[in-house]
Amino acid sequence: MENENDDFAKSLTTILLATRNRHKTREIQTMLSDGVKVVDLTQYNHLPEIEETGVTFEENSKLKAEGISLHVPGIVLADDSGLEVDAIGKEPGVYSARYAASSFSGIGSIDVANTALVLKKMVDVPYEQRTARFRCVLAVAERGKTLAVFDGTVEGILATEVKGSGGFGYDPIFMPIGYTETFGELSAEIKHTMSHRSRALAQFKIWWMRRK
Repeated sequence: MENENDDFAKSLTTILLATRNRHKTREIQTMLSDGVKVVDLTQYNHLPEIEETGVTFEENSKLKAEGISLHVPGIVLADDSGLEVDAIGKEPGVYSARYAASSFSGIGSIDVANTALVLKKMVDVPYEQRTARFRCVLAVAERGKTLAVFDGTVEGILATEVKGSGGFGYDPIFMPIGYTETFGELSAEIKHTMSHRSRALAQFKIWWMRRK
């Protein structure tokens, strides 16, 4: 008997992800069925850069999905995601990817700079107040119109230092509830069972199969 992933792969063999972030593309490719090919905007240099002017994850994901879907046939999937840290007013939020941009020298990784800035702001915050979450909002659009939106969240605690080299972004400082390891230390297999992105993608897959 064919499983749900096989059915999904047969119904959607290729999907365009509205991003030029290869880390994000690889992660989503891993989370979806092997039979689904995820392509991104690095293969379409003629497509425009969509400015993320929204103030919420949903607004930005819809802007990207709708904007790119005006230029290509079929559906477009867009992800806007980030880290919300309660003790600093839910920053960096929608600015997660460019949180340290104003002070970034261009030397090294922006991910490292972003993570260092969060840790600096949290240096004197006690453990019980270091609550945070990763959020991911996925938007699906076609011909400039949003068809559906999916929201995934994983709650956790911020570590006091970088731990592990796995994942990307803020993964090495985020410990999901129930674990003493960060996403940077946990295996991809464990992370993908609970991450914000995997939870949003699971909703997308259910929606797609019902739609078909």
